[in-house]
Amino acid sequence: MTEDDLVETFAAALGLQTVPYAFTGSGGLESAFAVSEFAAAAVATAGIAASRLSDDPAPVTVDRGLAAAWFGAALMPVAWQLPSPWDALAGDYASADGWIRLHTNAPRHRAAALAVLGTPAERSAVEAAVAAWAGDELERAVVSAGGCAAVIRSPEEWARHPQGIAVASEPLVGWTSGGFAAARENWRPTGERPLAGLRVLDLTRVIAGPVATRFLASLGADVLRVDPPDWDEPAIMPEMTLGKRAARIDATTTVGRDALERLVAHSDVLVHGYRPGALDDLVSPERRRDLRPGLIEVSLDAYGWRGPWSARRGFDSLVQMSSGIAEAGMHWAEADRPTPLPVQALDHATGYLAAAAALVAIGRMRRESVSSSARLSLARTALELPRSLSPSKGDHSQALRQAQGPTTRITTPWGPADLLASPLTVGDIAFNYERGPTELGSDEPRW
Repeated sequence: MTEDDLVETFAAALGLQTVPYAFTGSGGLESAFAVSEFAAAAVATAGIAASRLSDDPAPVTVDRGLAAAWFGAALMPVAWQLPSPWDALAGDYASADGWIRLHTNAPRHRAAALAVLGTPAERSAVEAAVAAWAGDELERAVVSAGGCAAVIRSPEEWARHPQGIAVASEPLVGWTSGGFAAARENWRPTGERPLAGLRVLDLTRVIAGPVATRFLASLGADVLRVDPPDWDEPAIMPEMTLGKRAARIDATTTVGRDALERLVAHSDVLVHGYRPGALDDLVSPERRRDLRPGLIEVSLDAYGWRGPWSARRGFDSLVQMSSGIAEAGMHWAEADRPTPLPVQALDHATGYLAAAAALVAIGRMRRESVSSSARLSLARTALELPRSLSPSKGDHSQALRQAQGPTTRITTPWGPADLLASPLTVGDIAFNYERGPTELGSDEPRW
């Protein structure tokens, strides 16, 4: 499957008519899968959706190297360092009958895994405890305790699994149409900033949703990210808050719920990454429609919207284990342990497709006065990841460094950083950010 095939697949799922597009340069992401092509196609699709906002759509050009680099890290600290993105206990462990991955970055997920294993927070102790468990049993126990885990499965095993079957039955982008929707006066698009003034409420975390809203911010949208009081993600905060304001709300309290409802009432687009039903418990769909008739919603989850795992907590690295990607990579690399993709490609690709879905819905609102909502999942996106026809091994990090091109020096709360150029060229659109990265909770929860 070529990049063009992928773009056509993505565009069809979005109901998006393509414009002339071209790819330049090379990607450099080495894998059993065509990750560079996947990245370039996802970015191209978002670019096409941005172009289609105009009545006179411009051609789209994608720099493969920059697209692949943005799937890794677009912001490079200058004279300071980011902490590791992984908790000390997170990773792959040998169980009694195979491999299992424990995702322990969030304190509550870490506590759940340790409670099930009955061990102290020491990697050697966790390794010994995991080795005594059958993988499936440990996965079920950790998930039941509120944690996050995934055993390694082959692509064939996933295709036969009840959740794999459920995911395969879902569309890549699930669409629903609402009632009348009118653009508000606060949205004042220009050729350079097609989303100028549009309000995007960002209720997402690691990583797909923040990628989507970051892309919308690059088009001029006013993006307000809202996190609960106890959430933190220091390793990726500079990347994922770029172009946004960031506030905190405890929506489990009456005061917090009222604040969230006020934000919803004055939003144009709502992007949320809650597990199915979680946001509804805070602000029901009916209440959201009453608060903001015509609200555009884009929602994402890990394991899909149907099937026994639809409400399961998940992350890119876990979906790679479940869906056969890490197992296929292990065989390709002739390795003795799971081999994931070189970047969190499911997150990033889903993020760009979610941004494209938001743009398609915005275009419909402007032209047809109709509200649309879309939902996507990492597991469904994974089904579109093509196997490379000629996999090769090499130093992809070196290839990316050579492909990065020009950077812009920006200011962050942690120190200066170099920001990669956008991988997209689309007419007069200026893909840039009016705000630098910010710390979570640094802004007030208001428009």
